[in-house]
Amino acid sequence: MANASVSALASALAGALACSGGDAAGPTHLESPTPAPIARQETRLVAGGAHTCALSAGGTAFCWGNGSSGQLGNGSTTWQRSPVAVASGLTFTSLSAGEFSTCGMTAAGATYCWGDVASGPVPDSTPPTSGLAPTLVPSDVAFVRIASGDYHACGLGATGAAYCWGFGFSGQLGDGTLIDYRGSASPVSGKLRFASLSGGYWHTCGVTVEGIGACWGNNNWGQLGDSTRTAHTAVAPVTGEITWATLAAGGRHSCGLSTAGAAYCWGWNAFGQVGDGSTATRLSPVAVAMPNGVSFVSIVSGFYHNCALTADGAAYCWGFNDHGQLGDGTTSNRAAPVLVAGGVRFASLSAGVDHTCGMTTLGAAYCWGNNADGELGDGTTADAAVPTAVRFAAPASP
Repeated sequence: MANASVSALASALAGALACSGGDAAGPTHLESPTPAPIARQETRLVAGGAHTCALSAGGTAFCWGNGSSGQLGNGSTTWQRSPVAVASGLTFTSLSAGEFSTCGMTAAGATYCWGDVASGPVPDSTPPTSGLAPTLVPSDVAFVRIASGDYHACGLGATGAAYCWGFGFSGQLGDGTLIDYRGSASPVSGKLRFASLSGGYWHTCGVTVEGIGACWGNNNWGQLGDSTRTAHTAVAPVTGEITWATLAAGGRHSCGLSTAGAAYCWGWNAFGQVGDGSTATRLSPVAVAMPNGVSFVSIVSGFYHNCALTADGAAYCWGFNDHGQLGDGTTSNRAAPVLVAGGVRFASLSAGVDHTCGMTTLGAAYCWGNNADGELGDGTTADAAVPTAVRFAAPASP
């Protein structure tokens, strides 16, 4: 798509927001009369706050690490240094993880959550008690993709309509409210069709089917990328004429990849997480200082760090590195991408608060970074500054 087309669509979105008071989005009429269905996404390894979860080949979910809010889904609040099966009898096709919660999506598009975002028969504005086992999220639609923020989660329907639930005190649900808690999936305001979503600390970002980037929620650090620090309870376009392939919402920053494989980040930058070689806060996208000859095919954001994959599976990370979450064998912060050590080639990555995990094409799982709660899954609580194999006590397949 030409940049002029991107600009026109972004202007249409901004105009729709302005017409409705600047925050509650009205109809944008950007939907196709006969929209093509959004492809189902399978995410088999996810890093949360201080826990991690993975799917076996047969769809059984395993979790490990901090279980204080029930985010391991094994019916208890104990911590586990090695993978334990989620106590549900369900098989999942995709997982997502927040700081104290986990969600899983079945092949039929039903979504279940466990931990502090677990939805159940509670009225809106009444936060739930922690769910120790998977609980069905009330929703009028089946989802093809799910994404978790630290305290909320979102789902994408086959038509590209977005829905969110959980804690909404900063507008991260995108439904035009500042509700404390919403127990069922609520439509994101407007008529935009999204191809992907990503949940951050108190904000959410997504890419429309036209390649427009949009974010909503808290914006104290410029993490929405709209050149301001103004919060939005409904979608706000990301500044710039970039055709986006994906966005990744982090703690107080966000990142994205263009369709050409170039990386951009914005927001708080005290640890170099914006990746432009500086520690200056950025209110709109700036180019990441890419290594020579390198382009990325995927990107993930943790609380203060990011990681990305090349087409041949090499992993690069940048930002905060106090526990070795960048995987380069050090604990030095990096303001530009550095190669993850060890030579492992990954098919996917996931970034938690201060640990990172990756899965190979053969289904082997590796994690690195903070391990105080056993989130690396290697049976210890020792931090690792390079990829360390997750130790499954039994075969991963049921």
